[in-house]
Amino acid sequence: MSSNFKLVLVGPGGVGKSCLTIQYIAQRFVDEYDPTLEDSYRKQATVDGDECILDIYDTAGQEDFSAVRDQYMRAGEGFLGVYSITYLQSFKEIPRLHQHLLKVKDLDYVPFILLGNKCDLKDFREVSTADGEELSKKLNCKFLETSAKERINVDEAFHELVKEVKRAREKQPHGHSAESTDTPHKKKKSSSILKCVLLYYNNSPAAMTAHAT
Repeated sequence: MSSNFKLVLVGPGGVGKSCLTIQYIAQRFVDEYDPTLEDSYRKQATVDGDECILDIYDTAGQEDFSAVRDQYMRAGEGFLGVYSITYLQSFKEIPRLHQHLLKVKDLDYVPFILLGNKCDLKDFREVSTADGEELSKKLNCKFLETSAKERINVDEAFHELVKEVKRAREKQPHGHSAESTDTPHKKKKSSSILKCVLLYYNNSPAAMTAHAT
């Protein structure tokens, strides 16, 4: 029986999220993003010998619609955080995006892989490989440089994320789903137990019994 994985691509506009998705799904490269293209895809893949069904959500076109983007985030189990190596500002936005993701999910950890896309455009590079590696250490995640055009590390990115989701599932208590409030990475919320005292008189007017619950 195939396992189902919900994967989401997040990142600033214009970094190639749709190109990566379509290259992985259809093995073709699109030069420009067509807003009429689907924003969710399903693909069957074999990862580490296991048959998997991947539901992939592409947030391209949703960057300016935070409510829609956040809905994708809530639904996802694993995330590909994409920036372009040719656009420094897109790289600088990743930490904020990652923090927002944790806030939306109300978790202190989510399966996340950092992708530096467009690595084929070496002459236009604004973000070094070393910078990407350093950021991945800060975010406690894996890092790959990819090229949708040259199909570099495309399959590897999606399949590595599936492995990360598998590892996260294995750490969960038996019988709990990914959205369970008892997951080990769920943020702990303060709680208080309300205690009340019920007082009543028995047959003797002078006697009083207290029960605490």
